[in-house]
Amino acid sequence: MFGLIVLVVIGLYLLISVGVVRWAIGYARKNGKNAKRWGWGAAFGMYLLVFWDWIPTVVAHKYYCSTEAGFWVYKTPEQWKKENPGVMETLVENKGAPSTRQGKKGGFTDTYLLNHRINKIVKEYRASSVLPVYRLEQEVVDASNHRVLARYLDFWTGYVDGWGDIKFWMTGNKHCNDGGAHRDVEFNEFKHQLLGSKK
Repeated sequence: MFGLIVLVVIGLYLLISVGVVRWAIGYARKNGKNAKRWGWGAAFGMYLLVFWDWIPTVVAHKYYCSTEAGFWVYKTPEQWKKENPGVMETLVENKGAPSTRQGKKGGFTDTYLLNHRINKIVKEYRASSVLPVYRLEQEVVDASNHRVLARYLDFWTGYVDGWGDIKFWMTGNKHCNDGGAHRDVEFNEFKHQLLGSKK
């Protein structure tokens, strides 16, 4: 049913757009102005009414992905084990990794208690105050000294409120190139090395 409503709204918008363009061309001809320029100007104006954020969002997403996204290891599991002799043998994985959340969708910090020494922290917030581009940061942290052992940074686009249903074309770019493919896998492999034994 929602799909039918969307199609009807799109159809109405296209009809109105054609009407506005035809009116602009007619107005230009009657007043001795450049009809082509007025027609294209009206078409561009109607495009911007709905799609103004599409191209800027794609450009901003590519920029953030190319300049900030990635996976970094600040201390390998082997280095951490050497600096904390005997601790790895005492680690027991918390089943289900209980978590706490500060904030809400589109601007939150989740802390997952992986075991008594290692936490996973997930932060998500808008990278742009105008465009629907979000920064997703995941860290493996030593809970005893709050030092970050590894960090994975990604960016995604789309609306998290009701606009997401209306502007469905904005929801297709979830991760940076290979963000979900191998960087996330690398991060999870790193994390699993420090989980400890299962209960």
